[in-house]
Amino acid sequence: YAARVTVREAIKYAEEILVRHEIQDARVEAEWLLAHLLSVSRTELHVRGSSEISPDCLGRLYAFLKRRGNREPLQHLLGSVSFCGFEIKVGPQALIPRPETEQLAELAWKHVSLGGESPRVLDFGTGTGCLAVAVARHCTSATIHALDLSREALQLARENAVLNHVSDRISFHCGDGFAALPAGFQFDLVVSNPPYIPADEIAVLAPEVRDYDPHLALDGGVDGLDFYRLLAVEAPQWMRPEGVLVCEFGDGQETEIAALFESSRWKCERIVPDLADEPRFIVVRRKV
Repeated sequence: YAARVTVREAIKYAEEILVRHEIQDARVEAEWLLAHLLSVSRTELHVRGSSEISPDCLGRLYAFLKRRGNREPLQHLLGSVSFCGFEIKVGPQALIPRPETEQLAELAWKHVSLGGESPRVLDFGTGTGCLAVAVARHCTSATIHALDLSREALQLARENAVLNHVSDRISFHCGDGFAALPAGFQFDLVVSNPPYIPADEIAVLAPEVRDYDPHLALDGGVDGLDFYRLLAVEAPQWMRPEGVLVCEFGDGQETEIAALFESSRWKCERIVPDLADEPRFIVVRRKV
């Protein structure tokens, strides 16, 4: 890496490499990678356009481009994502939080803020912990429990709770479903973004998802609805009277999921669209 390379030249080079690997938004991703390596904002990157890059930084950029060319997610290379205005660490241990899940977090904290003095919340399948952290940040009176089958995901979630200064108000539980919780718990709200991809569709997902997100966080069974069946049947006994459950779901699943809950001990209050106006979230209330 003896050649003298400026920031502007490095961005152009990185963009060309990413285009060759059919990466969408190649220019934007090139800027994100270089800004990360230089520890500057993308805005500052352009101010420094004529500055030279050190050989070490250039070598690290080449390594990043090779990994991204193999379709490793940009978020894994950067190490974190912005979620609801705060940073969440990400990695292969858990699903990368999607922008639409910010709406799920908002639905959850808005409901909790209407509740009593000390609401108790369960994040079922916490993954990175993004939902638990978001609710904890917005509802300082809430006690939050975060549950996941994966020990690796829970470790990441714990790190995110510490990073965002809410670790004192989130309890973490490792295990398969509600059996991992202490007996007798009762929740005012359960929030969940469960696995909802039909098993045979995983193979045709984008390589960034198929090859790098844990399949445990994707696979919703034959029809994608396994976890909604579990929640519909098992969650009521863990809810306080009038307790609410809020879930994200996949494309075209709203009718079947609403029917699942309605046929159990739930009243479907509403289906909420995402920012693309597609049905994406369900709000159900436990029948008394």
